[in-house]
Formats: sequence, structure tokens, C-alpha cells
Amino acid sequence: MSKVLAQAVNLGLRMVALMILARILTPNDFGLIAMVMAVVGALNVFKDMGLSTATIQRTDVTDGQISALFWINIFVGFVLMVVAMASAPLLATFYKEPRLVWVGVALAASFLISALGIQHTALLERQMRFTMISALESFSLLVSVIVGIVMAWFGAGYWALIGMSLASPAVYSTSVWMVSGWSPGWPRRAEGLGSMVRTGGIVTVNGLVVYLAYNLEKVLLGRFCGPEVLGLYSRAYQLVNMPTDNLNSAMGGVLLSTLSRVKDDPERLRSYFLKGYSVLIAATVPIAATFALLADEIIAVVLGSQWGSVAPIFRLLASTVLTLAIINPLWPLLVSMGLLRRSVKMVMVLAPIITTGYILGLPWGAMGVAAGFSIALGLWAIPHIAWAVHNTGVSLADILRVISRPIISAIVATAVAAWAVGVLPGAAPALLRLIAGMTVLLVVYVFVLLLVMNQKGLYLDVLKAMRPRVAPQPGK
Repeated sequence: MSKVLAQAVNLGLRMVALMILARILTPNDFGLIAMVMAVVGALNVFKDMGLSTATIQRTDVTDGQISALFWINIFVGFVLMVVAMASAPLLATFYKEPRLVWVGVALAASFLISALGIQHTALLERQMRFTMISALESFSLLVSVIVGIVMAWFGAGYWALIGMSLASPAVYSTSVWMVSGWSPGWPRRAEGLGSMVRTGGIVTVNGLVVYLAYNLEKVLLGRFCGPEVLGLYSRAYQLVNMPTDNLNSAMGGVLLSTLSRVKDDPERLRSYFLKGYSVLIAATVPIAATFALLADEIIAVVLGSQWGSVAPIFRLLASTVLTLAIINPLWPLLVSMGLLRRSVKMVMVLAPIITTGYILGLPWGAMGVAAGFSIALGLWAIPHIAWAVHNTGVSLADILRVISRPIISAIVATAVAAWAVGVLPGAAPALLRLIAGMTVLLVVYVFVLLLVMNQKGLYLDVLKAMRPRVAPQPGK
């Protein structure tokens, strides 16, 4: 639960940063950074090489193995930094935007900086020190937000966003070294390293395909519509994904570590997965409903009235919050059971489906791309679930049963909240309409879910079950 609470804090920090920076910087500033991140960000998938997952997933791991993986991470980080720097002029040519050369060179440093803390974080996760990890993540994010706001305030423009992007991994890597109590040995080959690298390779391929599937639209918009349109879309995309990213980060790490420990006990694995899944879905459904109902008010309050054209894009993307929350937790289940190859096959099907949605919507600009993404992802959700849970002990019926009650509760709550917002005067401030709508929707949702749907006991049990009881010894 500490990780979930910390992610809530992180969400608040990101929201504050977005609210302030959106009032200082322009869509063009955000669009320039999004152009680079959409392409160079693909390299970010390789910085870990899946080796942290290999460290966490294995039942036993030696100090020699971890040291070897650390130096592999450092080597990969250095290579990615060089590749990113060399690619910067090509990006500038592709987008016809010369400013991107130095943006790409500056952001390239993040690869080596991030690589320094990968195995230290994996060790903390093996030890289930989620509270410490969460505290370090929040601290590094706080520092980066302060750096970004101060730079923007003094007129740094899009360089403020670059400052934020570099400050966070620098502070985090430094901090995790200080608290982990582990230092790598000299590089040398370790027994069993080959299987861990193979596991990491499969995880990396999976992550790369997923990244490309979810980010190709930014490349297309940047190339054919320019930084202004991409800046508007990227703000809607970032804002709509903030809760999803934070919730999935909080629950994904806990689920992977927990399920990896009980992977040889099918009944406990199924029980733990469904309990964690229930919490995630119950928390996500009202967020998606709020985004769809109150998109205009959210954009006005968070970004400001000058970003009004983002609201329809934001509303079209709202359904992806729920869809991603439904399908993303299936990945820790597959990884913990050693079904990585199945995961890769699934995303190989997912990628062209999502890409087709982008391309079909591109003639209508950001609105068309958002609609194409949402529709394509929604159509694939049920086949994705059925394929993922096949022969895992978890059934499609289990998943549908878990998500049905929150969705029904949200439908009722959204209808009541829409009526409540509708009776307010048309000239009511956006903040008042947002607070009123959110309050009514959340109160009705909780009432229907816990009492009418009789889920109170279930979620109380879930919260207790998610607390780790025994922390394994470091490196074991």
C-alpha cells in the first residue's frame, strides 16, 4: 500500500508541474520535446534490457550475477547515449526542425544516468522494500519538478522540460546507490548469466513493440502536422495517462514481485493476481468516467483556458485509461509464470492493430488519431485477455467478473454526476463544476460498488492481503 500511496503523491507532483508549466510554456515547446521523445524514447526500452525483470523474477540470484548484469546495463546505457547523440541530426532533418539537434544530444545523457540505478532498484524490489523505492521516486520527482519550474520561470523555454528529464534520473540513481547498501564487483562472467540475459532479451523485445505501438502516432503527427498539433495531442495524452501510468507502476511492481514468489503454487498465484487486479480496476474505472464526463472542466482547470482545443482530444482518449488498466496487469502474470514468448506474440498482433487505427485517423489530425487509438485498443481488449489468461489458472470469466461490478457502478455514478453538473448554472466556474461533478461521481460510485454490489468485504480483504508479510534476505 505504501507504493500505491507514493504513486498518488507522484501523480500530484506531476499534475502540479503540468498545471504550472502549461501556463508558462507554449504548445510548441511541448511539441518539440515530444518529437524527440517519441523517437529517441524507443531507445529507452533498451536501457534496462529486461535485466531488472530477470533479477526480480529468479528465485535465487548471486552477487556475481547482479554485478555482471550491472556492467551490462552500464555498457548498454553508454551505447544508447552515443546512438541517441548520433541520431539527433537525423531527427532534425526528418522533422525539418533544426532545434532538435541539441535537444536530442542533451536528452541522450539520460540513458547512462538511468543505467546506474537499474540493478540497485531490482535488489530493493527483491527485498520488497517498496516503501523505500517509492520515497526515492517521489524525492527525485520533486527535485525535477522544482528544476523544471525554476528554469521555465526564468525563461528557459523548452530547455526547462529537458532539465526536468535529466534531473529525475540523476537524483534517483544517486539516491538508490546510497540506500541499497550494494556495490558492484568487477566485471566477470557469472554462472547462470546466459538464461538471465535471454529472459531480459525477450522482455526487451516485448517492451520495444509495445512502445512503438503506443507512440507511433506522435511521430506521425509531428511529421505531418507539426509541433503545434503534436504539442496539443501530447498534453492530452500525458494528462489522460498520468493516473494509468502511476497506478500500473504501483501495482505492476508489487504484482510481479509477489506473483514471482508464489509461481509454483497455482491457487495462491490466482488468488493474489485477482485480488491485486480488483484493486487496480476499482481505482481506475471512476478515473476514466471522470475524464469522459468532465473533460472540458479538467482541461480548463489543469492547463488553462488557452488549451481549450485539447479537451475533445482528451475526451476521446479517456476510454484508453480503462482499457489499458484492464490489459496491462496481465503482463506481470505472464512474466511470473515464464510465459514471456506468449507476451511477445500478443504484442506483435497488438501493434499493427493500433497502428492501423492511427493511420486511418491521421487525415483528421489529432482528433482522428485519438479516436483511432481508442477504438482499435477497445476492439482488441477481449481477445487480448482471452489469449493472455489461457492455461494460467485465471479465466476470462474471472476477469469479466472482476471488471463488471466497477463498470456498472461507474455507469450509474456517471449518470447521476451528469445530472448534478447539468443543474448548475451555465456560467458556473470550471473549478466549481469539476469539484461538484467529481464529488457526486465518486460518492455514488463508492456507495454502489461497496454496498449495492456488496463488495465492501472483498476490498477490505484485498487491502490486507496485498501487504507483504515476509521480506526475503538481500540477494536471495
